[in-house]
Amino acid sequence: MKLTAKDVMYLEYETISMDAPVMEAVERIAHGKVRESGYKTISLMVTDPMGGLAGVISMVDILYNLRPPFFNYMEDNAGMDMDDITPYIERFKGLSVRHVMTTQASTAGADEHILVLVDRMVRKKIRRLPVLENGTVIGVVYIHEVFQRLCEDWLGIAV
Repeated sequence: MKLTAKDVMYLEYETISMDAPVMEAVERIAHGKVRESGYKTISLMVTDPMGGLAGVISMVDILYNLRPPFFNYMEDNAGMDMDDITPYIERFKGLSVRHVMTTQASTAGADEHILVLVDRMVRKKIRRLPVLENGTVIGVVYIHEVFQRLCEDWLGIAV
């Protein structure tokens, strides 16, 4: 049975401009839609001024950038005095989406086989693949929906 990205992609994804304030992205992710599968969307597709895909901003991107930047250079943060994180929070609030998003997002084509997508997602440990047509997002493949579809169609297990 041949399944492709277009067979499992979610069409009601949300976008945000790369120049939008990061706090707008935080708010939209915090109050994200719950998909038919019951899972809450925790990312937004980031668009450039021409409407093309510029990247993805996710809950993980936000959390990574909310923490103090010096954590990037330390092997172990145990024992650090974290009593006053106000300056880091204020710095974060002043950022735009472009400063926080993942720019090298993995993508998929609408006609790519589902197993090719599974391989890409598993190897790169990613939860979503924007599906592109001429550089524009037409849908998003989420790992949970792929798992659900393969359980039902190939393994005969209702999820």
